[in-house]
Parts: sequence; C-alpha cells; structure tokens
Amino acid sequence: MRRNDGIIASGGSGVVGNAVASGKNAQAEVHYGEPAQGDGGRQPSPQEIGDLLSRLIDELGRSDHPDRGDLIEAAEDAREEVTAEAPRRGKLKLFAKGLVEAVPGFTALASLAVTIEEAIRGM
Repeated sequence: MRRNDGIIASGGSGVVGNAVASGKNAQAEVHYGEPAQGDGGRQPSPQEIGDLLSRLIDELGRSDHPDRGDLIEAAEDAREEVTAEAPRRGKLKLFAKGLVEAVPGFTALASLAVTIEEAIRGM
C-alpha cells in the first residue's frame, strides 16, 4: 500500500502560490508572466473571476485566517467591481496583489489567490 501524507515541513517553511520550500529560512517563489494568447490561452470572463472570488469568500469563511473578515469584505467589493459595466482594473490589481500578500501561510488560500491574481491580470 502506498501512502501520501502530502507536504510535511519542519523548521521554517514558506508557501507562495504553487511553490513550497522547507528548511531553515525557507523561501518559496513563483515566477509567471502575462498569459500567452498565442498558445491557446484565453482571458477569463468577468463571470469566471466573480466565481473565483465567490469561492475565495467561502474558503475564507471556513479558514482561521486572522484577517478573514476584512479579506471577505475586500473580496466582496472586488466581486462587485469585476462584474461592473466598466470595472476599474487598477483597483482590482491592487486587491489581487494585496490578497496574494495576505495569505502566504494558508496553502489553499495562497494557491487560489494566485489564480485570482493571474485572472485579473489577464483582463
């Protein structure tokens, strides 16, 4: 029988997006560029981004993140903004950047935050 215990980190650990580092003074980095349109990539629709934000709100509600109330409120504002007739991209990009910085210790939230940031940058 094979067993998968997932990621076990002792000492210091760092999680950023989809990268994990473990060890003394551990750091994790993810580098990504603009979505490539020539390779079949497509820009997400406002509805798709709104759905991601709804998922984030649900995940935050179940988390024990110390700032979850503020993050939920910010995500609700971003969801309204992204579905507005003329969304303010600068405001959304600031939200996405702040979100990624706010959740590095919460693996599931960090991965979702990076997905949301990439989707907003693709608008």
